[in-house]
Amino acid sequence: MSLQEQIMDQMKTAMKAKDTVALESLRAIKSAILLARTSGAGGSLSEADETKLVQKLVKQRKDSAAIFTEQGRDDLAAPELAQAAIIEQFLPEQLTEAEIEKVVVQTIDVLGAEGMKDMGKVMGMVSKELAGQADGKTISAIVKNKLS
Repeated sequence: MSLQEQIMDQMKTAMKAKDTVALESLRAIKSAILLARTSGAGGSLSEADETKLVQKLVKQRKDSAAIFTEQGRDDLAAPELAQAAIIEQFLPEQLTEAEIEKVVVQTIDVLGAEGMKDMGKVMGMVSKELAGQADGKTISAIVKNKLS
C-alpha cells in the first residue's frame, strides 16, 4: 500500500474518531505529498522521496517544539510534539544509537577517514546508507565523536 493510500485510510479513521491532532497531521502529510508531486516531480514520488518528505515534516515539528520550549511556551510545544509522533508512524523503524555507531565505524574504516576534515565524506555515505532510518543530528553527533 502506498503512502498516500495509508494516509487516506488513517484520515478516515481519524475523522470517525474525531481526533483533530491526528487529522491535522495527516492532512499536512497529504498536502506535502500533493505539493511535491505538482512541483516538478513528474507526477510521482519514489519511496525514498516520500520518506524524505515525512522526515522533513517530523523535523519541522520537533524544531518548532524545541523553539517553543526554549521560549517557555509549552502550550504550543505539546501539539507540535503530538503531531511529530503521529507523522513518525509513516517512517521506517529508526535505528538505535549503537546500530548507527556500528555503521559509522564501518564507513570510517572503509574510507580510511582521519579527523574532522573527512566528516563530509563520512556523513554523505552514512546518510545515504541509513536514509529514513536515522536522524541527521544523531548521525552527525556520532560521526563528530568518532572523528575527533
